[in-house]
Amino acid sequence: MAEPESTVINTHVKQKDPSEALVIAVTTRAIFNLEEEHKLYLEKGKEEYARHQQANQDKPLPPGTAFAFIQAAQYVNEKILESNPAEKNLFDILVLSNNSPESGIRIINSAKHYGLEISKFCFVSDEDSTLYLKSHGVKLFLSADRTDVCNALRRGVSSALVFQQEVQATSAPLRVVFDGDAVLFSDETDQVFREQGLEGAVQYERAMEAVPMGEGPLKAFAMHLGKMRKKFSQDKSPIRTYLVTARGGRDMGVRAIKTLQEWGLAIDEAFFMDGAPKGPILAQIQPHIFFDDGLHNIQGAQNVGVPSAWVPSCC
Repeated sequence: MAEPESTVINTHVKQKDPSEALVIAVTTRAIFNLEEEHKLYLEKGKEEYARHQQANQDKPLPPGTAFAFIQAAQYVNEKILESNPAEKNLFDILVLSNNSPESGIRIINSAKHYGLEISKFCFVSDEDSTLYLKSHGVKLFLSADRTDVCNALRRGVSSALVFQQEVQATSAPLRVVFDGDAVLFSDETDQVFREQGLEGAVQYERAMEAVPMGEGPLKAFAMHLGKMRKKFSQDKSPIRTYLVTARGGRDMGVRAIKTLQEWGLAIDEAFFMDGAPKGPILAQIQPHIFFDDGLHNIQGAQNVGVPSAWVPSCC
């Protein structure tokens, strides 16, 4: 696989082994707020956009939706290395951009301004930048472009779409919230629900209670996160993970819990909402990122200022 047109190695950051690290790729519009610049690009074209970026290369971009998540991942690295300076199972962050290297200087300068430990900046000329995810060992891809996300999911890379929003500053530890069906788990029960309604889905779950659910698009990322989390006792872990699902705990929660146990994936807290809105519980958790396949749940999270990432099941 060919390398991106230009990869800028950040020499101020220790480079990680992609076979050991949890590599996360974020696009520039996911980590920084580039909505004004993107509008300029759509209205005036690539050349005008490039001129604007070069003219403002020393003006830091404001944080975007995934910014706090990346900062919290950096905090996890610090805690892991405090515990074991030789540890290689760390977060490794790379930025993927369709900018030219010249107009991408502003991206690099913005990362330096905020002290973000981004190991590589990949400036890709191909229309489909997801071609390069596997060659970099990417375990999670966050983008503000739905086509990118769908392409990544088709390539078997855990991926989600972030919507630009105002995000509150949140404190450590890293808190990640997963939805269940069609995110951590497969969408098999969702399909039964669509075809047979709630009662049919409940009967299906009871009949299949002893059979673990299939894996969803974010299982691989969640498992790697769980592996990092196991390096610490629960009370001292710099990572906290949550399951917040529309399932009801009494009728449909048992199989979810048994599946997590079968996978060996420890979750700090699980909330079975039985169809109730997720916004209030998310407001209490204050996660750095929330993954869900339902746009109504994403909207509810955004309404309470929670950084959200949509996992589309309809690519």
